[in-house]
Order: sequence, then structure tokens, then C-alpha cells
Amino acid sequence: MDSEQFRECAKATIEMLIDYYENIRNRNVLPSVEPGFLLKLLPENAPEEPEDWKTVLNDFSEKIMPGVTHWHSPHFHAFYPTGCSYPSIIGNILSDGLGVIGLTWMASPACTELEVVTMNWFGKLLGLPEVFLNCSDGPGGGVIQGSASEATLVALLAAKDKMIRRLTRINPSLDHDTLKNKFVAYTSDQCNSSVEKAGVLGSMKMRLIKSDSNGKLRGETLKKAFEEDKAQGLIPCYVVANLGTTGTCAFDPLCELGPVCNEENVWLHVDAAYAGAAFICPEYRYLMKGVEYVDSFDVNVHKWLLVNFDCSAMWVKDCYDLIYAFDVQRVYLDDVNTSIKIPDYRHWQMPLGRRFRSLKLWTVMKMYGAEGLRKHIRDQIGLAQYFANLVRSDDRFIVEPEPSMGLVCFRLRDGVHNTKKLLQNLVEKKVLFMVPCTYRSRYVIRYVITSRLTTKEDIETSWNIIKDETNLLINPDKINSKAKSISTIDHLNSISICEKSK
Repeated sequence: MDSEQFRECAKATIEMLIDYYENIRNRNVLPSVEPGFLLKLLPENAPEEPEDWKTVLNDFSEKIMPGVTHWHSPHFHAFYPTGCSYPSIIGNILSDGLGVIGLTWMASPACTELEVVTMNWFGKLLGLPEVFLNCSDGPGGGVIQGSASEATLVALLAAKDKMIRRLTRINPSLDHDTLKNKFVAYTSDQCNSSVEKAGVLGSMKMRLIKSDSNGKLRGETLKKAFEEDKAQGLIPCYVVANLGTTGTCAFDPLCELGPVCNEENVWLHVDAAYAGAAFICPEYRYLMKGVEYVDSFDVNVHKWLLVNFDCSAMWVKDCYDLIYAFDVQRVYLDDVNTSIKIPDYRHWQMPLGRRFRSLKLWTVMKMYGAEGLRKHIRDQIGLAQYFANLVRSDDRFIVEPEPSMGLVCFRLRDGVHNTKKLLQNLVEKKVLFMVPCTYRSRYVIRYVITSRLTTKEDIETSWNIIKDETNLLINPDKINSKAKSISTIDHLNSISICEKSK
């Protein structure tokens, strides 16, 4: 592909993406394919001869696109948002176009320094204490990791190394391997699976501590767990607090957990992957009261803040805790030699190489501005409240717990069987996509505002589909309700069919 072909192909690709987003409502949110569909469509071996870019884009449209789940559809309400916006796509294009790898400062000075700048910008927007920022006098700073999963593991490994250094300073004769086997990590039973996985990958026992009736890990519960393990000769080492749990978006009280961890010299990491984005709005910062106690803090910018995956913002109170854990020197990898506070980020992460990810954070923050990002968060929370009110208006449903951020959990009053069946029927029709969780041992359906394209009209459409499917489930003999349900879903499917025929 030469420059002229690239110009033509790039223009066609951009037009294809614009058309995709402008017409995404015309597609079923879930694909109608079976496992192995693409294995049958594509050849077993790579092509020997080069193919024209038009053929490649045509194959993408005809073979790959039918198997895509449309995460940015206004009718995708599962999991949590994945960020996407035109400014972020521009940032990604620039990053991919430059193709630099930030091994060291000299490998691409702008790659390192733009990350410092944008992480300071973002940390200030969140209202983090200055000690976490690279612009502070202390050793704190921010770094972009690939995901919250990665940040949790990085913090766990740093916590393990820091605890070994602390204990061997007290008693140099201690055996490191013996110590490691005694370390214990703690988190709530409402944690994301990635937190538990960090314990597996980091070879540290991870205790999932029972949360209270509202899904929060309390300080007294954590303190009791510490005491139980210390009585058995174990060593509390690492705690992960959740600011916005995966199931119900509950917030662990840092003001309770922090003092318990600080008293025992235990590393406290905050997983605020989804909900942490809301702290750019001052009215939600009360939810991170006690953040001054924590050692590391992470927010997935690629979830709720319109930045495409991957871009996870992690701050640490003391960057040397990372450097001591991960520093491996080679003659061809010189550390930056300057009196200015500039990090060598390879010591702050697991991989050696790193993409120019700060470019897409930079383009989003510049093109939306702080106020535009706050408006996005507030609008999506408002849409969630609007949906919750619609659900409450129908006495067949219960909203519980109280909506949190952009998440609404609900269930049918007449039992778990029908709630499960309702979700199953909705997902099978592929027009809406939601997933379940449990709250106080009860099965509930999660409805999350995920797409930046979602409007009140989309919420109303989703709610009508849910109501109509409920009519079919609970009142199957009501022909009028059935006709209405069929017309609603068939109308959306007919749009999808028409769109595919274009």
C-alpha cells in the first residue's frame, strides 16, 4: 500500500466508521451467529498474494461485522461503558501513525512528558490530593496502565516488595521466600474478578471478605480479618478497596479502611475503574472521603470518560515503591539524567514497551474540555435516574438497591424465576443486552447507561421492550400486549434488515 492508496483507504475507513455510529440504532445489539461462524468463513491459511484494500474492507463488512456485539449501541446496557469518541479515535490514529515505543525518555521524550502532563491534568480534575501528582514536591505521580486489572497487579507486586524491604530492615536474617508465603491480600466479596486474579498472578493469598448488606467492606470487618490472620502467623500485606463495585456500584468507605491499613503498614489500593470518573464532578467526591490514606488509586479512563481502550490512570503516593520492585537495568536503556522530575515509566509497569496512549487522553481532554466531560457524566447519571423512575412507575417491578451512578438494578416482584426468564427472553431477541448480579442474595438485572449516544428516547424504547416482554411472560393471554410487543421488536428488526440490505 503506497501513500495514495493509504489516503483513499483511510478516507473510506473513516466514512465507514461515521456511518456505523450514525446508524448504530438500526442494528441489533447482539449478533446472530453461532460459535465457530468466522472459522468457517475465513480461509485456513493467510493469503499468499496481497489483496486490494477494497477487498479487505468488503470482507470486514460482510464477514467480520456480522459477529460484532455493538458496545456503543444505545441499547447495550451490560457490564459498564467502554469509552469511545471521535477525539479519542483521532488520538489513536496519531499514536498508531507515529508508531513510537516509549522504552525510555530518549526513545520518545514527548511520549513520556505528555503522559506526565495529562496525568496531572486528570488527577487535578478528580480532586486527588497533591501528593499523588507528579507536579508535587514529593515522590508521587501518575502513570497510564493498560487496565485496572494491570494496575491492581502492579500495586500488589509493589506492596509485596515494600513489605519484604520493611520487615528485613527490622530483621535482616528473615528469609524472603518464607515471608512471601505468609503474605495475605484482602478485598470485598463484591470485588471484580480481576482483583482475585491479581492474587493468583502475584502468588498471594486473596481473602474475599464479606461485605455489609449494602455491598460495602467495613473497617471493623477488615480489622477483624487482620487479627485472625496475624493470630495464625500470617502477615497482612495488601488491601483493594472498591469505589464502585462491579455488581451494584457500591463504595467501600476509605475513611474506615484507611486507618486500619495505615496502622498495620498495609498497602491500600483503590479500584475505582468505572465510578471514579464521576469524581471530576465535585458533588460526587464525598464518595472518596479518606483517599489521603491510600497508597495507589486507579480509574479506567477508557470506561466512562470517552477514551478508547486501553487507558487506565493509576497514581501512587510514592513512585519509588514501583521503581524498587520493577527496576531492571541494561546498558542500552539509560535512565533520564536531569534535575527535573521526569519519570522513566518502564520502572512503573510490567511491560518494557509502552504505546503513546496519552495522546488519546490529551485529544479527549482538549476537545471536550473539563466541562464537556462533566456534562457527559451528569447526563448519563440523569438518564439512569430517568430509567429508574420508569421502572418504579410499574408496580410489577422493584428497583434495588438505590441506583448508583449510571447503574440501575431491578427485578420482578413475583420471584427470581420470572426475573431470570425475563432477562433470558430479552437477550435471546438480541435487541437489548443486560446482565444480572445478586443483591442481598436476590437475583437482579443490571441496566447501565453505556453509550455516549444514548438519549431519553432510547431509554423509553428500552423500557417499552422490557414492559412488553414482561406482559408476554406474566400475562401471555393478553393478545393486545403480545401484538404490541411483536410490533415493537419487529419494528427494530425491520430497520436492521433494511440497513443490512443497503
